[in-house]
Amino acid sequence: MFLLGYDVGSSSVKASLVEVESGKIAASAFYPKHENTIISLKAGWAEQDPESWWENLKLATADVLSQAGSGAVEVAAIGISYQMHGLVCVDKNGRLLRHSIIWCDSRAVPYGEAAFEALGKEKCLGHLLNSPGNFTAAKLAWVKENEPAVFDRIDKIMLPGDFIAYRMTGEARSTVSGLSEGMFWDFKENRPASFLMDWFGFGESILPDLVPTFSEQGRLTGAAAAELGLEEGIPVTYRAGDQPNNALSLNVFEPGDIAATAGTSGVVYGVSGKVAYDPLSRVNTFAHVNHTSQDPRLGILLCVNGTGIANAWIRRNVVPRGMMYDEMNAAAQEVPVGCDGVGILPFGNGAERMLCNKETGCEVYGLNFNVHSWKHLARAVQEGIAFSFKYGIDIMEGMGMRVGVIRAGAANMFQSGIFRDTLASVTGSIIELLDTDGAAGAARGAGIGAGIYKDHSEAFASLKRLALIEPSADRSKYLEVYSNWKNHLNNNI
Repeated sequence: MFLLGYDVGSSSVKASLVEVESGKIAASAFYPKHENTIISLKAGWAEQDPESWWENLKLATADVLSQAGSGAVEVAAIGISYQMHGLVCVDKNGRLLRHSIIWCDSRAVPYGEAAFEALGKEKCLGHLLNSPGNFTAAKLAWVKENEPAVFDRIDKIMLPGDFIAYRMTGEARSTVSGLSEGMFWDFKENRPASFLMDWFGFGESILPDLVPTFSEQGRLTGAAAAELGLEEGIPVTYRAGDQPNNALSLNVFEPGDIAATAGTSGVVYGVSGKVAYDPLSRVNTFAHVNHTSQDPRLGILLCVNGTGIANAWIRRNVVPRGMMYDEMNAAAQEVPVGCDGVGILPFGNGAERMLCNKETGCEVYGLNFNVHSWKHLARAVQEGIAFSFKYGIDIMEGMGMRVGVIRAGAANMFQSGIFRDTLASVTGSIIELLDTDGAAGAARGAGIGAGIYKDHSEAFASLKRLALIEPSADRSKYLEVYSNWKNHLNNNI
């Protein structure tokens, strides 16, 4: 018996089959093999056709079923992870009314800012835990003003994962975690955020029905089952946005647990046990997958734009041509902690939210032509990226969050010993590298929602630890270098 998980991203759709008894990933696949098309009709716009998600999901499903071998594959439950903050609009017959405005589209910023100014900082942060910003509610406000003919025909709006579940089950549903990421949830009143929706001019009836994150949320219809090559009636029992789901995939559920990723950009997602927000809105706060009003579990999300992209720039433009990352890392290990005084602020990939949306650009400081080589810069950029994570974690701690273990997949920057050792030592945290991905996490989440696993401890008991990185016995040098780095950053902002 298997659990089937999907991770519906903007680049691709991944499917994973997880064997219930062993917890092992039996098969996985992703489509398309090139990045999925993002439609950008104007600068700052980003849209995708939701039907492309469904078509790629079908291809990924066929692939994993083929890998699983001959004969019928018994799937007990389905879980869905999805790109956050997108807007999908359907009419009363369930037909799409326009392409989805996805997470990286910035057209709605003025609408969120206008609501924040009109309703007030105290009201918005106290109830939404965030500024309305560029989230789903503001995107819907843009549609209302700029495409009134479309808005008038909307029966329901959905997040990307809600739409995929709708295609599977015929049921338009969402979760508290999902509504919170779209700025549709009022944490103080524990209900949809009517004050914001009233200000924008749309009623609560436009929202899908609410279901618990872990629950039976509908069953696979005959039509959907035929398209997917699955049995009719399989329950969908879990859905969550990609960052909460990434945390779930890494068994991050309790206060002080942190999930981290460090690809082109980096994310630190920490769980807090109390409802709190950053008064400067440098981080975002959403309902985590196990949040309840009686037992709060909030996901505090920090995004750093300048992470892997900075490391990649150094490899392309500074290190000897053709050198691979493992060779670069080995050479950089020859340089001591602190890089003999040279440092890098890695913020060269646009405005950074944790720096109050300032676009400082990247800075190299302390460079001495008689002392430093490309090896120093190769280490300095990785230290700078780890320090940027620490800077964000400091913000989280300022919100009252206790930082414990940092969990991550063994990918991207976390493959580098320099980055891992620096992050562990400067934060004082143990780093666990785990063998998992978003689709496999969604499958295990489905197992919890279906009651196959009694809780997350049982669901993730088989999760394989690949490495454990402990802080240096003497952290003083790392903390000294970080203090110097932070002083340079503060002088820039």
